[in-house]
Amino acid sequence: MDPSTLHMAQEMDFSLWALFARATITVKIVMLMLIAASFWGWAIIIQKHITYRLVRRESEAFDERFWSGEPLDELFDQIGPDPSGASERIFAAGMIEWRRSHRDDGGLIAGAQARIDRSMDVAIAKEAEGLNRGLGFLATTGSTAPFVGLFGTVWGIKNAFEEIAIAQNTNLAVVAPGISEALVATGLGLLAAIPAVIFYNKLSADSDRIVGGYESFADEFATILSRQLDS
Repeated sequence: MDPSTLHMAQEMDFSLWALFARATITVKIVMLMLIAASFWGWAIIIQKHITYRLVRRESEAFDERFWSGEPLDELFDQIGPDPSGASERIFAAGMIEWRRSHRDDGGLIAGAQARIDRSMDVAIAKEAEGLNRGLGFLATTGSTAPFVGLFGTVWGIKNAFEEIAIAQNTNLAVVAPGISEALVATGLGLLAAIPAVIFYNKLSADSDRIVGGYESFADEFATILSRQLDS
């Protein structure tokens, strides 16, 4: 290699900040988008981990109270019609409809069981929506970030070839900076996409397990109320 070319390559700054600063405006926009998506994705991941842990803890505490043998009417009076916990809200939805289904003479309005089931299903759907909120962003980031990064790489390489043509020189000092800048975009795309895909799958499975627990509780609660309706 020509000594002057080697000296120029050694003097070139290949730090991430320097590569970003030398990139074209299009590649810079791509990089900033991917960095923002990565930070936002990690914020969702951390927030969901905290939320799911609190939800599981609340569900376990409520299950202990529910199966402690305490009368359901007394338990409902304690937590109120608008509780803070997800399991409590599902329970409250069933109990509210249960009480509304009683006539003034103490009898039950026809179709009480179906209305109670629907009320709890609606409550479970609302809780599931809250648990899954933000996961769509992780799925979108995981599927599109590599292609966004690839677009930045293609654009950067195109610009590098244009510079080579203008300089009419293919030595390392001319080629390496442009190629390096372009490849950073692909690297950032993978950096955003890989955690998003991994944690989307994990958090989706966690959400499904939590919602499955809600559905099991609703079925058990409905069975208890059904016995009371039959008696």
